[in-house]
Amino acid sequence: MNIVELHHVDKHYLGVEALQNLDLTLEQGSILGLFGHNGAGKTTTIKLILGLIKPTAGQVRVFGEDPTGDNAYHLRRQLGFLQENVSFYQQMTGKEVLTYFAKLKGCDKKQTTDLLEQVGLAHAAMRRVKTYSKGMRQRLGLAQALLGKPKLLLLDEPTVGLDPIATQDFYASIAQLKAQGSTIILCSHVLAGVEKSIDRALILGQGKLLAEGTLSSLIEQTELPVTFQLRGSNIVLPADLQLLSKQTPEGIELQVSQQQKMATLQQLMTLANVDNLDISMPSLEDIYTHTMSGIQHQEHN
Repeated sequence: MNIVELHHVDKHYLGVEALQNLDLTLEQGSILGLFGHNGAGKTTTIKLILGLIKPTAGQVRVFGEDPTGDNAYHLRRQLGFLQENVSFYQQMTGKEVLTYFAKLKGCDKKQTTDLLEQVGLAHAAMRRVKTYSKGMRQRLGLAQALLGKPKLLLLDEPTVGLDPIATQDFYASIAQLKAQGSTIILCSHVLAGVEKSIDRALILGQGKLLAEGTLSSLIEQTELPVTFQLRGSNIVLPADLQLLSKQTPEGIELQVSQQQKMATLQQLMTLANVDNLDISMPSLEDIYTHTMSGIQHQEHN
């Protein structure tokens, strides 16, 4: 079942084309990473899915319905949303804030205790929010987004202000929600942290879709090379590989195409004096940088 569907969606603001002809399909139980520079159209896409705005052209469907239609209230009860700069009533305690949102959403208030424990705020549940650090407020925002075990969860920079352990716990929670059938959209600038958690990535630039697919399919689309790092002394490469190599402080670095990967590996395994061999596939950050450099090159031309 498709949880989210956008067909040929445009969104214009006072002459600014925030989105242009965007298509997106998101299946139940999948995690989508939504990426792009500031102004790329990420927030506009999220607002369309939440039903906060209507498209200028095209069609938006969430759970098969128009998120701005007559059934919008019931649709939103199945959604969880965390915005980038989260803000709460300063004089309320963490427990009171979560209880308030649980009531708004029609959720069981008993969830609040478990969620505060889950995000590491049980010890501060009765403290006023004004005493919370930025990271603690972000955790409270995560708890709010998880109320009601949402079927669709939209998270904008969810790990901002979280320490490494809290970030790891967050992604463990995301994996658990996915296993329970939740569908998730993640927006983040910390691509290394997101990479292992998403099923697909969608990269926007200037309101346009620049790239979309699984990590493996995006590697094929961008044709980024595989990097081999050889360590050892007096390593002599075959002549056909010497042209593709360079010396580094760690040893010899060699970059080859995806098609050459296995053949090159077999050659390198036969070499003498190789103490260690590392293989690095292109990362999500490499793909993003490559994709964005393409649109920047078009701008200069």
